[in-house]
Amino acid sequence: MKRFLFLALLAACNQAPPATVPAKTAPVLPGPDLGTLTDSTAPAALLAYGQQYPGSEVLVKTRLGNIRVKLYDDTPIHKANFLLLARKGVFNETMFNRVVKDFAVQGGQTYEARTIRLKRYRLPPEFRSGHFHHKGALGMARYDDEQNPGHLSSNTDFYFVVGEKLAPNQSQAMAGRKLTPAQVKAYATEGGVPSLDGKYTVFGEVIEGQDVVDKIANEPVESDKWPVTDIPMKVEVVK
Repeated sequence: MKRFLFLALLAACNQAPPATVPAKTAPVLPGPDLGTLTDSTAPAALLAYGQQYPGSEVLVKTRLGNIRVKLYDDTPIHKANFLLLARKGVFNETMFNRVVKDFAVQGGQTYEARTIRLKRYRLPPEFRSGHFHHKGALGMARYDDEQNPGHLSSNTDFYFVVGEKLAPNQSQAMAGRKLTPAQVKAYATEGGVPSLDGKYTVFGEVIEGQDVVDKIANEPVESDKWPVTDIPMKVEVVK
């Protein structure tokens, strides 16, 4: 019996070790490495990406509902950047971090312990007279105006316009530029923030779910305009 046990143990010792299962690695998504982009290299890289991997609509999913957004073709750098970050899951780590009722709701880059770790390259402005800050417009924020004479946009911080309805003389005065009759009418019937026109790039608009934007805008906020109850997001390219 002892001899049998000894032979069994010896055989076990001589067995080849079990094969290790290789760890699963995240799929490598197409597009430039976000960590290598700079203010000077981002435009060309993003334009090339947008041509090779086009898209036109995204869905922003929140606990208050979904927002479907159309991206404009004539702001190709901002559009490609948004598509790239959405496909790489960058926005899925963020939330709406600044909510100002009757003005705008902003997200895409959170702060302090709740921040994403992403190198901040910036985007050249793509101001278009036909794109203005009516209710539901999608724009890109910017920072450090004193050190940013070129009005370069943030690469992550986007906002949806809420605004208020304005009389024609109000919107014209706030815009600081000549508005078209259609724009004056939109500010009067839909609302918006004409004082932002020509200062921040508008690169898309809400086509479904404006009621969700309004719900976000009416959420209770802390003193720094951060919602009392966090509003995380998931952003998916749907078209």
